[in-house]
Amino acid sequence: MDGIVITEYNPAWPFVYETERALLAEAFGSYALDIQHVGSTSVPGLAAKPIIDIGVAIQQYPLPDPVIQAVVNLGYEHMGEYGVPRRHYFRRDNPRTHHVHALEIDGEEWVNHILFRDYLRTHPDEARRYEILKRALAVQYAHDRGTYTDSKTPFIKDVLNRARMWHNN
Repeated sequence: MDGIVITEYNPAWPFVYETERALLAEAFGSYALDIQHVGSTSVPGLAAKPIIDIGVAIQQYPLPDPVIQAVVNLGYEHMGEYGVPRRHYFRRDNPRTHHVHALEIDGEEWVNHILFRDYLRTHPDEARRYEILKRALAVQYAHDRGTYTDSKTPFIKDVLNRARMWHNN
């Protein structure tokens, strides 16, 4: 298993996202209500695992098989819900280069992805705190992706609580 590597922000990440977005828009067709660059690579200046996370808002879960197959035909592996109810999760390449999270547009997971990203984009001190945490956890759990991810959860929940208050003001 490859270790967790956090790299400096790459200004090419938004362009990589835009290129993939166009392909995914075609694959999802009218089932994609919105497509957004999410995750750490979507926050300018934030160091991250060099994996482009893409959120695709869908009206209703599950997607029809032909849509799933169209995404698979782009080189993605369909992982099903993969621990998140009512999500279609796709990943590409090894080492990973892209993750796609197809989520219901009115679902909590979709809202959280957008809210967390937007909060970090507008609160650089919080983005720095997140980067420091991720770097420390990547060293501590270099070969334990599950614990690395789980260890970020308290920080993410805390930020989401503040982001909700910020968004509602």
